[in-house]
Amino acid sequence: MISNTDFTLLIYSPEHMRVKAYTGKTTCTNRRSPVNQGMRLLVYPVKDIAKAKAFYRELLGVEPYADAPYYVGFRTGELEIGLDPHAQTSGPLAYWEVKDITARLQELVDAGAVTDQDVKDVGGGKLIAKVKDANGNVIGLMQSP
Repeated sequence: MISNTDFTLLIYSPEHMRVKAYTGKTTCTNRRSPVNQGMRLLVYPVKDIAKAKAFYRELLGVEPYADAPYYVGFRTGELEIGLDPHAQTSGPLAYWEVKDITARLQELVDAGAVTDQDVKDVGGGKLIAKVKDANGNVIGLMQSP
């Protein structure tokens, strides 16, 4: 089965304190995929977590479910928006939900990726890892408990 899905992607620029929206249409199939659970977490690097928290609270219309000096998280449907004042990336980092993070990490390395961060438990049994593709783009993997 093939279906077309409209999407809107919001990209926040901490430097300019504004959001740019991109819209489009994607074609989806029922084909099984190692990331068939989709992107579930989008983490933005921030310099001033208090200002960013106020902005995202207004933008998303929800209160943060996690509110700590090292991370603020908002749940919006199936997507979590995270704010990280200690991020090592210059832009947002997407985390793809996978069923077996160790196996998937190895498959991506075998396909030419380079491990940027090995599997790490970030609390509550949630595991994350990061790889860089051949162009240096960082891709996050996430396994929920």
